[in-house]
Amino acid sequence: MTPPADILYRPRGYFRSHHAGAHVSSEVGGFGVFRDQAPFLRYPDARRIDLRATLRDPFGETHVRRFEQRSRIDVYAFVDLSASMGFTGAVDRFSVACDLCEALAFSATRIGDRFGLIAGGDVLRENAFLPATRSQNAAFQAVARLREERPAGASAESLKSAVMRLGAGRKLVLIISDFRWPARLLQSVFDALILHDVLPVALVDSVELNPPRWGLLELRDPETRRRRVMFMRPALRQKWIDAESKRRAELIQLAARRVRPPVFVQDRFDPRSLSLRLMAA
Repeated sequence: MTPPADILYRPRGYFRSHHAGAHVSSEVGGFGVFRDQAPFLRYPDARRIDLRATLRDPFGETHVRRFEQRSRIDVYAFVDLSASMGFTGAVDRFSVACDLCEALAFSATRIGDRFGLIAGGDVLRENAFLPATRSQNAAFQAVARLREERPAGASAESLKSAVMRLGAGRKLVLIISDFRWPARLLQSVFDALILHDVLPVALVDSVELNPPRWGLLELRDPETRRRRVMFMRPALRQKWIDAESKRRAELIQLAARRVRPPVFVQDRFDPRSLSLRLMAA
């Protein structure tokens, strides 16, 4: 069996945790990478007295060394299960989302972090819910249950309430969606996650970006089930492309100053490319 892709990531900013792990945290102590010096009266640890700094102090104050502690973090995948995520063009969009979750589950638990999964469309899918866990087996089982779900519903409104399930403490959250959401929903979800380190991962199908110049197209809205036959021609094709560009620009604009810049995954995700974006914290 081929193991899932390995994704590297670096959280943005400091995370508070009392458990040892692979990431820089806001905690300080006696071991790790040197951070700074502090007065002994504030951090009374005689084992970490810095003799050189103490002898140089003109006021005779005793100083100790402080070190950055490495800690684990919680990594959550928020998966949009509205009907548009069931679109199949060049690839099966929902299958790509599941593959990405599996890679995240493998990568997080491999280095001692905890992985959690929340999925929903109109309502949250309880069968696919997984609180953050260090168990790689439990994480893989949750992804397997996710694969059994089917995208349905007219919206991803339930992801607003999903924020309440993150609990206390800052998390790294990847929102996996096609982001065919109204601006109101985009803004409300990003605002609700403002205290967390959030990366929107937009799944894009090349068929949506590059329609044919000529021909009859039968289109079906996955959310309303309405069908429509369209005669594609160059002028209409350009309007289609302009609308897709506008939607992408709107997502980038709404993400600015709220979350990380979105990552656009066209067809299949590239672990190396995604890792580079996640490491650029």
